[in-house]
Amino acid sequence: MPVNQAPPVYSNQHSVAELAARKRQRGLSVSVCLPALNEAATIGDICGEIHALMPTLVDELIVVDSGSNDDTIDVARAAGATTYRTSSLVPQIQIHSGGKGEALWKTLAVARGDIVVWLDSDTRNFTPAFVADLVAPLLMEDRIRLSKAFYDRPLQEPTGALTTGGARVTELVVRPLAHVLFPELTGFIQPLSGEYASYRDLLRSVPLFTGYGVEIGLLIDLSERIGLEHMIQVDLGSRVHRNQEILALGRMAFQVAQVMTLRAEQLGRMKMAGEWPEILTQFRSTDEGPVLEQHHLVVEELPPMESVAGAG
Repeated sequence: MPVNQAPPVYSNQHSVAELAARKRQRGLSVSVCLPALNEAATIGDICGEIHALMPTLVDELIVVDSGSNDDTIDVARAAGATTYRTSSLVPQIQIHSGGKGEALWKTLAVARGDIVVWLDSDTRNFTPAFVADLVAPLLMEDRIRLSKAFYDRPLQEPTGALTTGGARVTELVVRPLAHVLFPELTGFIQPLSGEYASYRDLLRSVPLFTGYGVEIGLLIDLSERIGLEHMIQVDLGSRVHRNQEILALGRMAFQVAQVMTLRAEQLGRMKMAGEWPEILTQFRSTDEGPVLEQHHLVVEELPPMESVAGAG
């Protein structure tokens, strides 16, 4: 399997007004969708910045909440978003381990824009450029079907200082596995970035995985569907967000690796000796010594939204 050339980096030189004019010229609409879980501290500012782009560049702002126990929904709604709970959308499909992937999938049941922009909801340095820069290549270049963000991801220390060392799952799990199983994807700088944009009809035509396997699964499936020549990368500078502790990253990596090996086997690139385990064993350090923890982690593949009757 040869290594393909890395998708090029797009540099947006267009103002919001120019992009909005191009959107009107092409008769397109844009939906910005955010999955959320207990993000009351950040989602209000993010939605406020996006709402300021309406109705010129953005036509619809949607937040799909995975069951927050804080004020995420109220804060998002007050900032101009249309809000939904995952439990209220597509109830005919039973999902047992949904997480982020379920929330993203269910945005496709309610979003009406021709272009869908997906953004994470824990960003602390969000600006409208996150949206403008992601939609720019889709609006300005007919051949582009997916724009994928990359950025520096500094770690925030308890003191508030920012240091290098983010994107740990990418560098420790995704990139090594990609070199073996998906060398054509090694040119993506941030394959797990939660900021990307594509056409709604295309996103609705492919399956999505639940949990944290959603980004890498979608990247694999879209590269198979449309080819790298229709993809582009967008530099969003730096993204400051809530960093996960190491055991949480281990659980994330477990799901990501499961999706990569599953797709690789289905595509004939490897052969698993057995089934992927559903239990991840970890050890948490305490004052009394290591404590064993076991986590039941199952990744589910959700059908293409276009195939779900009455999805909207």
